[in-house]
Amino acid sequence: MKKIEINTFLDFQFVSNPTFSPNGKYIAFIVSTADKADNNYKGNIYVYDMEAKKVVKLTSGGDAKSYAWTPENTLIFPANRSAEAKKKAAAGEDITAFNEISPNGGEAVELFTVPAKASGIKTLPNGNYLVSIKQDNHKDTRKKSYEVFDELPFWGNALGYTNAIRNRLAICDKTTGELTYIVCDWTDCMESSVYGDLILYKAFPWKQGVRGLYAGIYLYNMATGETKTIVEPDSLRTGVIQMLNENEALIAANETNDMGCVKYNEFYTINLNDGVLTHIAEYDASIGSGSVGSDAKYGAGRGAKLVGDDFYFLSTVDDYTWLRKLDKDGNISESLTAGSSCNSFDFNGEHLVSCEMQGQKLAELYLDGEQITDFNGALFAELSVVTPEPLTFTATDGYEIHGWVMKPADYEEGKTYPAILHIHGGPRTVFSDVFHHEMQMWANAGYFVFFSNPRGSDGRGTAFGDINGIYGTVDYANLMEFTDKVLEAYPMIDTARVGVTGGSYGGFMTNWIIGHTDRFKAAATQRSICNWVAFEHTSDIGHTFPYANVGGDTIHDLDKLWEQSPLKYAPNFKTPTLIIHSDEDYRCYMADGISMFSALKRQGVPTKLCLFHGENHDLSRSGKPENRIDRMTEILNWMDTYLK
Repeated sequence: MKKIEINTFLDFQFVSNPTFSPNGKYIAFIVSTADKADNNYKGNIYVYDMEAKKVVKLTSGGDAKSYAWTPENTLIFPANRSAEAKKKAAAGEDITAFNEISPNGGEAVELFTVPAKASGIKTLPNGNYLVSIKQDNHKDTRKKSYEVFDELPFWGNALGYTNAIRNRLAICDKTTGELTYIVCDWTDCMESSVYGDLILYKAFPWKQGVRGLYAGIYLYNMATGETKTIVEPDSLRTGVIQMLNENEALIAANETNDMGCVKYNEFYTINLNDGVLTHIAEYDASIGSGSVGSDAKYGAGRGAKLVGDDFYFLSTVDDYTWLRKLDKDGNISESLTAGSSCNSFDFNGEHLVSCEMQGQKLAELYLDGEQITDFNGALFAELSVVTPEPLTFTATDGYEIHGWVMKPADYEEGKTYPAILHIHGGPRTVFSDVFHHEMQMWANAGYFVFFSNPRGSDGRGTAFGDINGIYGTVDYANLMEFTDKVLEAYPMIDTARVGVTGGSYGGFMTNWIIGHTDRFKAAATQRSICNWVAFEHTSDIGHTFPYANVGGDTIHDLDKLWEQSPLKYAPNFKTPTLIIHSDEDYRCYMADGISMFSALKRQGVPTKLCLFHGENHDLSRSGKPENRIDRMTEILNWMDTYLK
């Protein structure tokens, strides 16, 4: 068997975004790969022929990363392929070319271009398209020598500087490419739902240059050009929206309009004439998305869909992301999928296609429960994949904590081994028993690897997930008890050679841990938080996240923020610590990584800061291939130095 190494992910093929053709004869999807030579990711469109039961590759240029079906059962996708489109784009013009290709194959043909940067496309009932446009309202006045900030937030993770930039919605004529905007220049749109001539969409409010907390919901009539406000901005916390008919929509919402409320949304209908809400189903989990963490996923796809009177949606429950169904009477089904993580799906009323990670496999497509693609099977048959072993216990706080342990790939009885505790981000995400490349790499490098879902994690309801204002208390206790249980159950782990690592919230917890215990002999803190006071004023979500999750802000409760900041406990730092951060991480800004480095150095602790240029908060999952390799190399070398 071949060992899973740092660069093994270069051979992975990432499947995502399956959708049925209107006539039901084909399933289109995207396959992405990491390209080390160009140091980026390639994406191509494939189709599964339902009748022939075979997979066909439609594009090969690597530039087809999204698509939409046309009413004529062809595919349209954005890519500047023609010489003219490339020339204009190179000259700095805002342009997006849309190309059409048949599922039967053949060359893609440029259908039309739009004078804008289009980031998404959706087919409308009349054959035209609803296009998402990224618009820079200050493009003509921007200077290369400096940035002007007059809004908050002024940057966004993976988005760069966002001051004066908006995501607008426009109707695109299917023959000419002419755009008709349905919102003003300064409206920042989110998701949308279409029924006939009506477009229901969400948009963030901006008040005195500050983006609001909750998006408003609006209804645009394509026939009349009129817009109606359905939900006033900042009045209701909402999630997914779905048109049911011309008078009613389904929404996930929380009527508790408290910024610090951590309760999950529930199901409501909303009257589009008077805005009255009707509660139809209680629910205590995520709606329309999943949160199972893995660095072996790439690409997006559908998270919710209405088919007839039934609403299908992804939801993380316990440690897995399932597909569930809500019927018109408010009944919610058990899972319709079998994998540990359903990443996206489509249902056409007759057949269900799902993109799932099942067992220790990468995501593949499943049609009515049967696997229909196998892009990674031959590769994985040769790899020494380690299966995580579950370890569940009841913590002293009374909650059941779920975790897993991976033995070294070359495990031998009678030998002792070092180990690594891995802490997930979020905190409202989960680890599961899905394939995780980096943890498999550690196991193949001779480490025990153990990980769990402590208090604050997703999938176990509001009470379990609520650590608002108590970061570093119950979650820390759960993690330390889990470590105790692992060391007790696996005595072959050398207790003098255990390390700890994590990213984002996991980085916060790593920082917190080394300020409260010396039991770990090495630490690697990634894209971390060490100072909630600084985070509030530098993160792209800083003006809302601390109050809603840490229980305070610098105006109302400065002491509470500092009490939960790992930097306060810097005098206790003794653990050799590697710091991984990115200089374009605007979710957890590099100031936190630099602060940890400074504090550790001043304490005389062995430490090293690796600051990756041009990377953001998602370095470990979608960073440039070379940087992902360098990041994993630095972490493995650090652990080897102090644990081996």
